[in-house]
Amino acid sequence: MKSLHPLTWWLWSIALIVTVIRADSALYAALVLAGAALIVWRWAGNFPWSKSFWFSLRLGIFILIVRAVTGVLIGVPIPGTRIFELPILPLPDWMAGIRIGGVITQERLTSSLHEGLIIVAVIALFGAAVSLTSPHKMLRVLPIIVYEFGVAIVIATSSLPQLVASYSRIKRARILRGDEKPKFKSIALPLLEEALAKSLDLAAAMDSRGYGISRVRSRYRPIKWRSADTAIFSSGIVLLGLVWSVTS
Repeated sequence: MKSLHPLTWWLWSIALIVTVIRADSALYAALVLAGAALIVWRWAGNFPWSKSFWFSLRLGIFILIVRAVTGVLIGVPIPGTRIFELPILPLPDWMAGIRIGGVITQERLTSSLHEGLIIVAVIALFGAAVSLTSPHKMLRVLPIIVYEFGVAIVIATSSLPQLVASYSRIKRARILRGDEKPKFKSIALPLLEEALAKSLDLAAAMDSRGYGISRVRSRYRPIKWRSADTAIFSSGIVLLGLVWSVTS
């Protein structure tokens, strides 16, 4: 899959994100998540950005838990099958219709989990696109009109996985030096120092290559759109068409 066009997985992920939002189904979102996890596990490779999907998945699960807890404890009452009841906290009159606590119904819990799972799927699919695509190749195919914006996006999407990799590397080094359970305080300073050094190296590299001086893009070894790219992108479009026709 190394010969794929850099835009392929991004277009595929965007198509699946639209289908997840359009379908509005927790089951469909879970199936898409499982499929994306399988593809990332098989094709992501071993690069600094390859772990972005698993990081985004953990972030999404954390958001799911927060959404479920807040949806159950705080929100608009939803009638249905009673599970248990919590004490109701008094709120001011201008917050009428919203309550903290009260009767927790099965429908209220299901609604919170349903919305949270869709959010997880959207976040994880963006992470899948980052994991499957080299940010450097992505930058090469962007048109000159959005090139500077693309540089900012590429730096932003590549900084997070590099930060995660740096954290793991520093933590492993601390363990090898005898610190069996290193605390975040002992890792934060070298992590900040390494991130700052990488930022300075990137700025120096861009300046030495004359970034921004010429508006003409070079086309050394242009990346072509192949039949495999069409097949992958078409699979996302087909799913989008099927979901759109079913939900219309």
